[in-house]
Amino acid sequence: MHAKGLVITVKQVMQNYLIKNISIVNEGRIQHGDVLIRNGRIEKIFPQITQINTDVKEINGEGKFLFPGAIDDQVHFREPGLTHKATIYTESKAAVAGGVTSFMEMPNTIPPAFTQELLEEKYRIASQTSLANYSFYMGTSNDNADEVLKTNKKKSEVCGIKIFMGSSTGNLLVDNPSTLDRIFSESELLIATHCEDERIIKQNLEKLKAEKKELTAADHPLIRNDEACYESSLKAIGITKKYDTRLHILHISTEKELQLFSNMMPLKEKRITAEVCVHHLHFTSNDYERLGNQIKCNPAIKAPNNKEALWKALLDDQLDVIATDHAPHTWQEKYLTPNPSPQVERGDKSPYEKAHAGLPLVQHSLLLMLYYHKQGKISLEKIAEKMSHAVADCFQISQRGYIREGYHADLIIVDLNKSVNVSKENILYKCGWSPLENMEFPASITHTFVNGNLVYEEGKWDESQKGIRLLFHR
Repeated sequence: MHAKGLVITVKQVMQNYLIKNISIVNEGRIQHGDVLIRNGRIEKIFPQITQINTDVKEINGEGKFLFPGAIDDQVHFREPGLTHKATIYTESKAAVAGGVTSFMEMPNTIPPAFTQELLEEKYRIASQTSLANYSFYMGTSNDNADEVLKTNKKKSEVCGIKIFMGSSTGNLLVDNPSTLDRIFSESELLIATHCEDERIIKQNLEKLKAEKKELTAADHPLIRNDEACYESSLKAIGITKKYDTRLHILHISTEKELQLFSNMMPLKEKRITAEVCVHHLHFTSNDYERLGNQIKCNPAIKAPNNKEALWKALLDDQLDVIATDHAPHTWQEKYLTPNPSPQVERGDKSPYEKAHAGLPLVQHSLLLMLYYHKQGKISLEKIAEKMSHAVADCFQISQRGYIREGYHADLIIVDLNKSVNVSKENILYKCGWSPLENMEFPASITHTFVNGNLVYEEGKWDESQKGIRLLFHR
């Protein structure tokens, strides 16, 4: 009896909220109304809710917009093993401040998530420290297929299998045909791929090194070029069609690859889906002159025609979801200081070659899309679709990604009339920098609810409740 009474007491102290007079952006429409949050769930959505008990805190949403929390299907939070540049706590906090209430994190930590035990260790860390909801991909190598396929038993508890079908760090590159065939033919989970052809990349690198005295960041899209991406994506799709696997290709960066994807059927019926990242929608190769190694990432940011083609494909549903590939490194690891990282010897290589690939973005991804909304590029409804609804549908996430009665209350309030400037003082990434520094966004995130808890409100934090593990309808 005592244990049952304790559970009831805990439930009763959870704060409930009524958001009044707000514009609700959801499922292709914007409707004015009220939203009641009770016991972590969305209890009621109605034009006007008046008869409420005194245990409910009221929030005035007049002039503001309510979005479902963004779900980022590709982040690198670096824990365990690389916590000098990020932790699950620091990066989830940055995510929440930016309106991202759930994330799916990649296996290339140290050690990589190559066993079920190592995978579950990441879930354990997140359960204690993450302010956002979380899931972690199972990692693959050329020789751990048996371990990977054990994830089939946990398909409702793990977001997917990650395969690097191209250059990566350590032994995460999977290029053994028999390993690929076995995983693609037997996996019951979504397979997410990083597609760049290692052979083409190496050829391009050697060719440029023979031609130039020293390589710079501007050479990156020439080395990791359109052809390297296209050939690898084509290969992944070929294996997928052979076995009818559920394939999700990450961070599409080229116009050429778009011919591989279709908008001829609803997302829920697609067996092959694609993601685009905010940096490929924002930067082009023209920005290397200004930002250099800050925007070195894999796959590379490429010529301007690719950016325009990606936008078009996103808006007409060839590309299904928007993510970040948030990948923080220290300023020293990016070789953006006169005194580069002492752990790495330059040898005869250029600073560009030594610079780590990846950029931190998760705090600013939604703000960047709101910037493009103000530019007339994308509607608020489409932002909610591509950053929340479609991610939930793509991964079959249980009871998230929409503003629906009964769903988890992962919600964000946006003020489209309150600007915010990106500065060292308000960057929450542990690495402490952003390629978007000094950019002024014409909108701001004022409130972030995770499972009904108001974790972030106008710069104030309530870290008493942690995020929970995502579940999947599979």
